[in-house]
Amino acid sequence: MDEEELRQWVRRLGEGSEEAFSVVYEETKEHVYRLVSYLTGGGLETDDIVSEVYLELIRAVETYDASRPFRPWLNGLVVRQTGSWNRKRWRKLRLLDRSRMLLDRHPAAPGTDGRLLRDERREELRELVGRLPYKLRSVIVLKYYQECTYEEISRLLDIPVGTAKSRHHKALAQLRRRAELAGEIREGGLFHVH
Repeated sequence: MDEEELRQWVRRLGEGSEEAFSVVYEETKEHVYRLVSYLTGGGLETDDIVSEVYLELIRAVETYDASRPFRPWLNGLVVRQTGSWNRKRWRKLRLLDRSRMLLDRHPAAPGTDGRLLRDERREELRELVGRLPYKLRSVIVLKYYQECTYEEISRLLDIPVGTAKSRHHKALAQLRRRAELAGEIREGGLFHVH
């Protein structure tokens, strides 16, 4: 479906059409799921976050400016919902840690890493990206997996362009160090900083 046709369906969604929601959902679900998976590392919470994205889409569709492309606006919803989820998760983890300290319990055994997308070829790189702090990971995902410019990243994350560039540089440096430690550095690929 082309961008103009998708925008027509989004307008109908704003008017309350259930059919329009189904069409928009079917057209965007793989994109949203993939972006959430990249941003979160593909954990069990991915489905919950995707659900939150679509709930927020329904709530916020009236604020969408139909003269602008829809997918970048949708990317902004995904980034905000994922960030919100991460903040909630950190608060819960901090409360849990405090409870454990108060009760003098030993921490539970670490869980398994989240499932990764099956159809992606660069599993090792995704794992390295998934270990980055969220602020750095979000810039890498938007830059390389969503092909956003620094200006688009700046708008989506509500940060200055210079901050987007600096996070990008810092993320690449961390990825390079981690890849070197694992003996997996590749010349001229994503790890090569110009």
